[in-house]
Amino acid sequence: MTFDETGRSKPEHRLAACASVLAVALTLGGCGALLAGGDKSVPTFDLTAPGDFSAPRRGTGLLVIGPPSALQVLDTERIVVEPAPGQITYLDRAQWSDRLPALFQARLIESFENGNRGRSVGRAGDGLSADYTLLSDLRAFGLRTSDGSAEAVVEVSVKIVASSTGRIAAAEVFRATAPAASTSGPDATRAIDAASDEVFVEIVRWASSRF
Repeated sequence: MTFDETGRSKPEHRLAACASVLAVALTLGGCGALLAGGDKSVPTFDLTAPGDFSAPRRGTGLLVIGPPSALQVLDTERIVVEPAPGQITYLDRAQWSDRLPALFQARLIESFENGNRGRSVGRAGDGLSADYTLLSDLRAFGLRTSDGSAEAVVEVSVKIVASSTGRIAAAEVFRATAPAASTSGPDATRAIDAASDEVFVEIVRWASSRF
């Protein structure tokens, strides 16, 4: 084994040099992340579930709420903005607290519970013996700015499927809009939340009269 002028063996010297290079690389990588804004958190917003309403009780059936389907553009935490017909972008510096389909499902179940249907509604996949399943498809859920003003638009297609036959017992499309004061995260999500609250109430009352 040979030694260099520092008294270390050459293999040890090479390992030390590699470690120094790695440390420098990691340091530069960390600086790059800081310069790219990696240390800044994106403001996060939530949907609420309406609470000051009641729903009719038709019978004693059990309804389970399935996870909504949605196109990939809506299946995300990002908040959709339509600046022109057929054009999709996302709100800058704002996001939902979860992927939109999961968030919508959670708030819809909560809306049924707030409308006094908690004992007759559950979540699909929880092992409940359900009489009906509510399926939904998120068609629109975001902000539209194509006409020069900002407006929240929520549109959802809903079907109730009978578990015994697999047939569609009822189907409806629900749509609501609400003006937004601006396209900032707080104003945009406040308007979208108002529109979604209206849709939640309509879905709960419509579905509750059918099971």
